[in-house]
Amino acid sequence: MISHHNIAELIRAALPDAKVQVEDPNHDGQHFAAIVVADQFEGLSMIKQHKLVYGAIQDHLDSGAVHALQLKTYSTSQWQSMQVQVS
Repeated sequence: MISHHNIAELIRAALPDAKVQVEDPNHDGQHFAAIVVADQFEGLSMIKQHKLVYGAIQDHLDSGAVHALQLKTYSTSQWQSMQVQVS
């Protein structure tokens, strides 16, 4: 079984300097939710951003260890823009 901490580390390894938050909202070790903020996402479509993240955990998706990953991705500038709007 993989933990949300393990998933976060895999994503950070694939996207150095990314801000990563992963949770296990169902507490079942199979369904996860993540927010990833990375400079590498700048100029990429959401689909390409998600592919980068899914690539980091692909082996665990293929094996069935991770059944689902709800994903929200943002470039650093997108994230900063959202924070200003929320404040």
